[in-house]
Amino acid sequence: MKEENEAVEWSGGWVSQRLGVELVGDDGLKELLGLALRRNPKRAHLLVSHVLGKHVPQKPSVVYGHGYELGLRVRELLGREEAGRAVVLGYAETATGLGHSVADGLALAPYLHSTRRPVDGVGKAGGFEESHSHATSHLLLPEDPKLLAGEGPLVLVDDEFSTGNTVLNTIRDLHARHPRGRYVIVALVDMRSAEDLGRLDGFAREIDARIDLVAHAGGTVLLPEDVLEKGRALVAAHEAGAAGPASGASGQAPGGPGGDGTDRAGGPGAGVSDDTDVTGGARGRAGHGPRLPHVVRVDLDWPAHLPDGGRHGFTPAHRAELEAALPAMAHRVAEALGGGGPAEPGGARPRPADAAAAPETDRSPRVLVLGFEELMYTPLRLALELERSGAAFEVRYSTTTRSPVLAVDDPGYAIRNRLVFPAHDEPADGPGERYAYNVADGGFDAVVAVVDSAADTAALHAPDGLLAQLAAHIPHVVLAVVPSYLPAPEREPMPPEPLRGPEFSSYAPDEVGWLLQDLSDVELEAPTEEREEAIQSGGAHYAESLPVEYQPSDAYQELFHAALETSAARIARAVGAVTDTVLAELPQRHRPGTPPHERRPVLVSLARAGTPVGVLMRRWARHRHGLDLPHYAVSIVRGRGIDANALRWLAAHHDPADVVFVDGWTGKGAITRELAAALGEFDGFVPEIAVLADPGGCVRTYGTREDFLIPSACLNSTVSGLVSRTVLRTDLVGPHDFHGAKYYRELAAADVSGHFLDTVEARFDEVADAVDADVKELLSADRAPTWAGWAAVERISEEYGIHDVNLVKPGVGETTRVLLRRVPWKILAKRGAGADLDHVRLLAEQRGVPVEETDDLPYSCVGLIHPRFTRGATGADGKAVAAQ
Repeated sequence: MKEENEAVEWSGGWVSQRLGVELVGDDGLKELLGLALRRNPKRAHLLVSHVLGKHVPQKPSVVYGHGYELGLRVRELLGREEAGRAVVLGYAETATGLGHSVADGLALAPYLHSTRRPVDGVGKAGGFEESHSHATSHLLLPEDPKLLAGEGPLVLVDDEFSTGNTVLNTIRDLHARHPRGRYVIVALVDMRSAEDLGRLDGFAREIDARIDLVAHAGGTVLLPEDVLEKGRALVAAHEAGAAGPASGASGQAPGGPGGDGTDRAGGPGAGVSDDTDVTGGARGRAGHGPRLPHVVRVDLDWPAHLPDGGRHGFTPAHRAELEAALPAMAHRVAEALGGGGPAEPGGARPRPADAAAAPETDRSPRVLVLGFEELMYTPLRLALELERSGAAFEVRYSTTTRSPVLAVDDPGYAIRNRLVFPAHDEPADGPGERYAYNVADGGFDAVVAVVDSAADTAALHAPDGLLAQLAAHIPHVVLAVVPSYLPAPEREPMPPEPLRGPEFSSYAPDEVGWLLQDLSDVELEAPTEEREEAIQSGGAHYAESLPVEYQPSDAYQELFHAALETSAARIARAVGAVTDTVLAELPQRHRPGTPPHERRPVLVSLARAGTPVGVLMRRWARHRHGLDLPHYAVSIVRGRGIDANALRWLAAHHDPADVVFVDGWTGKGAITRELAAALGEFDGFVPEIAVLADPGGCVRTYGTREDFLIPSACLNSTVSGLVSRTVLRTDLVGPHDFHGAKYYRELAAADVSGHFLDTVEARFDEVADAVDADVKELLSADRAPTWAGWAAVERISEEYGIHDVNLVKPGVGETTRVLLRRVPWKILAKRGAGADLDHVRLLAEQRGVPVEETDDLPYSCVGLIHPRFTRGATGADGKAVAAQ
């Protein structure tokens, strides 16, 4: 093969003549690009860069210089301040080294390249598709998730900018996650068609960002309409011809059994002998008779903890560390080549015994440094250091690739020959062929194959592997293995121990541990009307603020105490029934043979309405069975899910199979559905809730399905340990924090939390026999959820013209919450409902909300939130104004 920069026929002429493909554009465009045919049904042609170092071996200074110069231009475009805030992103596999070089020219920016190699323990920060590629899916796997989360410019680097689809897919994905105001696209060549030229400007306007483009040259490819069909036919014809018998060939298809893995027009080359040395290199070399190829492994002494490239991020500090280590690493490679490279400080070391003897020629030995797929930058920098160091070598650089391209041995074609070998890095998408182009018959005296340790497998050293294929064509093979950089698995900090009373809540320390963070010092309360307008307009989520705590009037407090005395026994019976049902069925969650003393539930109440129930269930288990059950309270937020950090804490301290989620009652079952969806991402937890009352038919573990008053629903924090409803707001709750809540210490004088618990517990003994009968009946009954309540809510939503089930709150408990926390529209009450609704009627009267009696309800009552709320929906006195 002729010298790369020698004046020769354009390496795109062969394709141009046969397919009618034309390359038009800036002067010098054809010096940068040739043409070849893809073995790819999605696109016929391949633009083959002479300066990228992928398909065409090139001087490393030329390859690195083109990328570095583009980086300097980007730095000038952005200015030093913006360059210091930038991040550079390169594309796998072709542009990983180019992107690195651009980042070097930019000097101040960290670098990341996309990858097709998933890595266990490294979370995906993004992904996109490259529609025309042979392998389309790209992953972004930064070790530091914040790498792509900044607001500075994002510099995207690819070898060519053609349709723009890949870049736009990338920007679209990342902009949705982390919007920024500026993007810079960098490519060796801008090859957009006329119809694609305006897409970039339109897309920039769509996302309200500035997008610049920097390239060495511009032009376009003119394609005839039938190019895809003609290209397929041309590839098929040449591959069929290559498989035919030829002199010196085994008669096998290129790369197949018995072939040497070389693909040329007219047939494969001479066969590879099966006689191999311990490295897997073949003993024979095509056209040179028997010879023992010398495959030498060189230890680079790679710096510990230095990434091998930008797959997980590469910072300016990493670059400085690499540059400091490069002279010594290049010296070791030179010694392995036997070229007597420059002496290290302290004098030259003796040449290793297994070093390759320098070929006896009248010219400098010609050395190829061959990188490996996405591992382009490290081999490029090694090659550049060999070139710069004064070692007696002519150095060229290229890399292996996944991309299948037809090889034609014609000076007017860019891919003259190819080596074919099996993938040797156990790729996630399965085994397949890999290729090295323009290596065979390249006049190389030695090759330095640089791979990462993930690719240093048996397949690399196999008789048909890369090393054997290289050894069949190049007399001296050196193998350098760079340690694959694997980020340490991110160990998320374990959240702190639960909050307990009296420091947080008025409950005793052993009654409940709150898996929450204390936000007592943060101003979170907002007027009810202001919150409602923000929630319904989509301007805020209900969990981002708190309602002002309702302060009950004397009349309302009297109602609470009267209701508690009336319903205490009924509540105690439901507590006993649900607790004993849980205790009876818990062993079914365990593996056979689990010791009885390990079969105890861990009560996890959904804060805060479920927490008084969890405390009562714990008291029942201790009072009736002598069991001391752990009890924690966690946050779950409709539309946002359960607190994942709380689940992590529970899984680290208890068997998830023991966890029983507890709530006070069901309405339409929204939280039940939320819990089931949230637990899908966590192993071992059972996605069910145990409740006192299940009027909606939403769960299978309950004390009763009657809709009756649970007095703890009548009040807010003063019956729930003085703890607020939970809060989830990104400026207050970080990725490793529990959800938040407040402890209203100032309301201690009005606190009836302990009184509520003690009053119910005092009735445990008198309901014991009834509980035994209830449990026996429950365990033998069909308790499958009916979701009758959900159907009723949907009917009411449509019947009353609300058209939003979230504004329909069924049951005594939910109706009470509507009156205390939201802007109510009207209350639907089941005709004949008695004292259970006294407090509802009183609250409705205080807020000017009509109570409408009806016969067709599965609940005692239903609260309707004002469906078209603005602050004008309430009068000057704060009372509701009827909707029109």
